[in-house]
Amino acid sequence: MSGAMLKDALVTLKESGVRITPQRHAILEFLISSESHPTADEIYKALEKDFPNMSVATVYNNLRVFRNSGLVKELTYGDASSRFDFVTHDHYHIICDQCGSIVDFHHPGLEEVERLASHVTGFKVNSHRLEVYGVCPSCEEKVSKAN
Repeated sequence: MSGAMLKDALVTLKESGVRITPQRHAILEFLISSESHPTADEIYKALEKDFPNMSVATVYNNLRVFRNSGLVKELTYGDASSRFDFVTHDHYHIICDQCGSIVDFHHPGLEEVERLASHVTGFKVNSHRLEVYGVCPSCEEKVSKAN
């Protein structure tokens, strides 16, 4: 599946007039295969062996290009660093209060909330964002072992 997503993303970039560089290709591949919603620094560290001349600024600049093309969402959840999510479908996030890990989940019933909000207020709803917070199983296990 990730091969098809990469191909589609590359087509989207080309159609937007964006040149496909080896760094862009590698960053996209990393984002598509990642389930951790990485920071720019995490992407840089993962790719620095293959691209020793690439800087963190290059990663940020490419993430901005991807965001502007609609391929990537920038997630800002309270901590100082933005995390990046390759956009394949509408989904929501649950965030661990302890370690900051982010996990995707989908709930189709929330589309009805948009329709209801539009109906009740008269607004034309463009989007919505849902964040659920808690403690992930790994952090919960650490707390249990400490007690």
